[in-house]
Amino acid sequence: MKTIRSLLILTITVLFMCCSGSKEVSKTNLLELQEKPSFELEKVWFQKWVAGKQGGGSGIHLYMTLEANKNHVVFDSVYFRGLVAKMEVGKIGYIASFKTALNQKDLIMDGDSNKEYGNKPPKLDETFPFKLEEDECVLQYKEHGKTMYYKVTSVVEKQAEYYPSAPNNKEKQ
Repeated sequence: MKTIRSLLILTITVLFMCCSGSKEVSKTNLLELQEKPSFELEKVWFQKWVAGKQGGGSGIHLYMTLEANKNHVVFDSVYFRGLVAKMEVGKIGYIASFKTALNQKDLIMDGDSNKEYGNKPPKLDETFPFKLEEDECVLQYKEHGKTMYYKVTSVVEKQAEYYPSAPNNKEKQ
């Protein structure tokens, strides 16, 4: 009788642990991802960029081209590396632009780390709805009026662009 009681308590404990674990998984992926979207991606890649002058900013451009879009889905946003940006139609497909903390006006960069005191790390959205690897993004799109999400893996990184600084007024002459 004691063995059956102990076994019953152990089974109930395991069931409660399993249920609490599944709740934790649902918190990390709050939104349902589509397995097979109605569109076909050709390429998805990103490229970091840095302005040529101090404080000019920096960011990431994420590009996407399509092979097919038979249901004429409308791409809205993309989630990438803890950031969210709007997808816009570009010259060769779609583009999303993310701003990053590097080379911002209020950021002090110096060889002497004591002079960098006071720099604040970038704040990532604590409510970011997806757990993604560095080379993954999630596309948010509308199909037949319904918002849907699709995870893209193996997003390719291309060589960064370092824009030259604009010439000052004396150099323009």
